[in-house]
Amino acid sequence: MIKNDLLLKALRGESVERPPVWMMRQAGRYLPDFMKLKEKYNFFTRCRTPELATEITVMPIRQIGPDAAILFSDILVIPQAMNIEVEMKPGVGPWLPNPVRTMEGVNQVNVPDVHEELQYVFDAIKMTKQELNDEVPLIGFAGSPWTILCYTVQGQGSKNFDLAKKFCFTNPEAAHILLQKITDTTIAYLKAKVAAGVDVVQLFDSWGGMLSPVDYQTFSWQYMQQIIDALKDEVPVIAYGKGCWFALKEMSESGAAALGVDWTCTPRNARYLSGGKITLQGNFDPARLYSPPSEIKKMVNQMINEFGKDAYIANLGHGILPDIPVENARAFVDAVKEYRG
Repeated sequence: MIKNDLLLKALRGESVERPPVWMMRQAGRYLPDFMKLKEKYNFFTRCRTPELATEITVMPIRQIGPDAAILFSDILVIPQAMNIEVEMKPGVGPWLPNPVRTMEGVNQVNVPDVHEELQYVFDAIKMTKQELNDEVPLIGFAGSPWTILCYTVQGQGSKNFDLAKKFCFTNPEAAHILLQKITDTTIAYLKAKVAAGVDVVQLFDSWGGMLSPVDYQTFSWQYMQQIIDALKDEVPVIAYGKGCWFALKEMSESGAAALGVDWTCTPRNARYLSGGKITLQGNFDPARLYSPPSEIKKMVNQMINEFGKDAYIANLGHGILPDIPVENARAFVDAVKEYRG
């Protein structure tokens, strides 16, 4: 049994003394010890070496004390496994030298055997579970099919993913075949993560807010729903869509255990739009971690008061920024732990 099961209780909708807390991207670049490893090993070496992934995953548990660990990995290991080249370029971020922009390109994309291509992830999960020794739950994750398509077609990060949208709107048949391939791979990947030992999975739809509400249903949500349907009976699923407040109603009816909310939606609106029953996660503005620790603590208290302590997971509205002082990250976590409503 997991000693600190606050997250699992919140995902089941049980009453808790205080909400659980963790931070998206908590295993990463704001930690000085992470930066030391970054100097020695490139990004995908860190992802593919179970010992390094384990060390990075456990680092924030030891140093800032959140209520859950999230496996150090990346959403782009999925396209890599599907025969799409992905690099991580310093100063650029994800770089895909051969973007997929035609039906011919889509036909060359594989639905792989995840155990052949991604075994290093499952090995990292087993090693991390051993290292954590049931102290806290371990979260596994994947990108939404739409978000993976965005990188696969655009070839890199973007402010508006115009080429990805153009591909979907001018060649919808190819787009849907590609989305289905990504969906099938993601389901197999997440099921294997559950078999390896993760306690929770989160789907990141980082670029869902780029689509109109109608296009969101067509090109993103229906594929996320397939993934939730495939996993919800095995493991709690958290669905997070950045900028997707307009879809909270559909999301709340999906069978997901919780919904992530970004900082552009108030707690009151998020509760209203999601029907008031489902567990919500979020939604502190990551840039607000630049504020002094005393101010962070006040704002965290206010955030919990507005969401309510039950059916709630304290988190950021997106990933932690790289230059946040460690003491500010710790102030965020401590504020939740000290909450007494």
